[in-house]
Amino acid sequence: MSKTKMLFDLILYVNARRQFTAQDVATEFQISLRTAHRYLSELGEMGVPLYTEPGRSGGYRVLNNRVLPPVLFDENEAFAIFFAFQSLKHYRSLPFDIDIESVSRKLYAGLPLDTRKRIDRLDAVLSFWNKKRTVPSPYLKEIIEAAAEKQVVYIEYRSKTGLTSREAAPIGIYAYGGFWYMPAFDIAHNTVKLFRTDRIAAFNRSERTYSPSVTLNDWLLSRTGQEPETPVRLYVELTGEGIRQCRSEPWLEPDIVTDDQGRGHIDTVIDRTEIEFVSHYFFRLGTAAKVIEPREAVSRIRVLSRELLKHYNY
Repeated sequence: MSKTKMLFDLILYVNARRQFTAQDVATEFQISLRTAHRYLSELGEMGVPLYTEPGRSGGYRVLNNRVLPPVLFDENEAFAIFFAFQSLKHYRSLPFDIDIESVSRKLYAGLPLDTRKRIDRLDAVLSFWNKKRTVPSPYLKEIIEAAAEKQVVYIEYRSKTGLTSREAAPIGIYAYGGFWYMPAFDIAHNTVKLFRTDRIAAFNRSERTYSPSVTLNDWLLSRTGQEPETPVRLYVELTGEGIRQCRSEPWLEPDIVTDDQGRGHIDTVIDRTEIEFVSHYFFRLGTAAKVIEPREAVSRIRVLSRELLKHYNY
């Protein structure tokens, strides 16, 4: 066996095991103990994070950030991975310690010159853009680990009512509009609630476990076409500008109906708890939209209008 292949196989071996001895390596690869020590020393020089534990029961351990074995990609695979990483560069917080620029630079450097030129051209005209939020989400990795282990967690959460303590079981996290969200079972209310991760002020994992009855993908799919618990009709007349504005909102776009005159309307059902949010949204659209129902939203928009007029009444 060539030395290059030996070192490659040894990287695979040490990455698959957390703890081993030089004798284990010698036995596995049918080499002398001295040679095993020499090869392990060379792996350390190559950047594989090995450390030794002295004593009778000691040996070698691989740190948790152990180096992955070399993987060969064809040009299209490398191209796809490069742009997958590009899609994350507008997020301030990521679940793990990912250095997007470092990974992209390593991948880019290993590509043929003509492929690099192709990437340069596309990188200048293609972006997976999300508005970069200023507020960090420091607990993304911990949330994912707790969800994977089905652990109950204790959080302090900033909501419009102030800072509250919650006991929850995370299902997972997902990104939307530049923010990260954590759907989780609220233990006190025995229902899934949605938490924005940048509003989590404190996060602690417990030793208790909880088996959710739904996965993250199932929960996300159930959100599409989900029936409101307390349904209320939402009917809104739209100008051409109102149509343009509402089409940029995923929660409104499917319900927009247009006519030949360039006007339109929205006729759908919302939950009563969403009236405040809906009122503020259509208030911001001004004369581009006119809410007809529900009447509670109309009344709320009138109040907001009077407050704004009073604010500018010099």
